[in-house]
Amino acid sequence: MQEKIEQLLQEIENLTASAREEVEQLRLRYLSKKGVLSALFEEFRTIPNEEKRVVGQLLNELKTRAGQKLEELKASFEEGGEEDRSCLDLTRPTSQVRLGARHPLSIVRNQITGIFARLGYSVAEGPEIENDWYNFSALNFPAEHPAKDMQDTYFIQQNPDILLRTHTSSVQIREMERLQPPIRKIFPGRVFRNEAISARAHCIFHQVEGLYVDKDVSFADLKQSLYFFARELFGAQTRIRLRPSFFPFTEPSGEVDISCNICGGEGCTICKYTGWVEILGCGMVDPQVLANCHIDPETYTGFAFGMGIERITMLKYQIRDLRLFFENDVRFLKQFTGAI
Repeated sequence: MQEKIEQLLQEIENLTASAREEVEQLRLRYLSKKGVLSALFEEFRTIPNEEKRVVGQLLNELKTRAGQKLEELKASFEEGGEEDRSCLDLTRPTSQVRLGARHPLSIVRNQITGIFARLGYSVAEGPEIENDWYNFSALNFPAEHPAKDMQDTYFIQQNPDILLRTHTSSVQIREMERLQPPIRKIFPGRVFRNEAISARAHCIFHQVEGLYVDKDVSFADLKQSLYFFARELFGAQTRIRLRPSFFPFTEPSGEVDISCNICGGEGCTICKYTGWVEILGCGMVDPQVLANCHIDPETYTGFAFGMGIERITMLKYQIRDLRLFFENDVRFLKQFTGAI
């Protein structure tokens, strides 16, 4: 066995390589678990005990020298040796780089904020974990309001005053407390509600809300702003209509529909053959909400609006199942490659 070791040592001393790949092949041949040295160590177990001391020392020296020799070969290429440069093929095609895509919700969020930015709105964000004042009380939700029921909202068990926000209206309150009019802000963000997950609902979704407070702000200003938004996002042919509604924090309140962008208002399964599709809620800020934020309702008026980004995205891209936004299926997401 000593002769095998001496022959192998001489073989290792004479090793050469013309490329980094060859160094790795030599390492696998000599030092891997199935390599030449591993086989020698297996054979070492069968030799007589009186020879093990001498042979074992030689084996260890061989393993050390093999590691040193391979490191020397590897280092010669890391230093940019002539042998390595001679093997560089500049005509070889590079690996294809796959481009990613923005998530459709991010695309639409950016489009919405971009449209309102042209109207002078700046973006503001707030915490997703809120307290009762910002999420409910300051917005005129009474203590017994159904939205505060455990069936509708996620409260923190140890502290019922703390909850996951159900809308980004909480950021409106924070901004009105922090600033004095004129205020022109838009509030995108993630919100949470205790909803059964289906093709049309989820316990997590995204909202964009807007707020404009100043002197002499009217409902006509609200209507024209939303008309501009709808035409910019869905196309110049888009029409809007407002229907009376109720929200605790606005008075008067309304729901905004757009003419169906699938059938052009003629009637289809998407709009349930009405020609209209609801996209958002809006209204004039209730004077009490202004007073809660230390803004004089006798001097200032304002309007607010809010929409679900998922709903807008489903309409814009004709997506029929809301759950697709949260499944991270590459087959779905890659359809938006190239979108801004």
